[in-house]
Amino acid sequence: MDRSPMTTLCYIENKDSYLMMHRVKKENDINRDKWVGIGGHFEEGESPEECLLREAMEETGLKLTSYRLRGIVTFSTDKYPTEYMFLYTADKFEGELTDCREGVLEWLPKKEVYNLPVWEGDKIFFKLLEENHPFFSLKLQYIGEKLTEAVLDGEKIIK
Repeated sequence: MDRSPMTTLCYIENKDSYLMMHRVKKENDINRDKWVGIGGHFEEGESPEECLLREAMEETGLKLTSYRLRGIVTFSTDKYPTEYMFLYTADKFEGELTDCREGVLEWLPKKEVYNLPVWEGDKIFFKLLEENHPFFSLKLQYIGEKLTEAVLDGEKIIK
């Protein structure tokens, strides 16, 4: 079966930090060498919440006990099929952090995420999260790794 175009992406918060994953372990990884949140593709029949909770447990060993859907991000690139990411933040969890087979997990201050090697569009939604923006729809269009268009709630913010 082909992978679902639907994914979850979550930034787990602890005080002033996000749990970030440095994607250095998988070959042929669209996110290779970048810092991202946790998450992944829906499995057949999963709801967004079921995917979020499964991916959080698989990638971090943590059971999320408080989380919030913040927006939907349409991630479009010339190299891969379009992904529709359900973007969450989580502020409560149980368990101990485990090693991840996809990357290295690290708690990093929220203000430092802008300086990491991240997708350019991630900086847009970091700002929206920081501002506690109401639920949003963000479309990010890339050619290679260059952000060529960003559309927030139907309005172009980068042309």
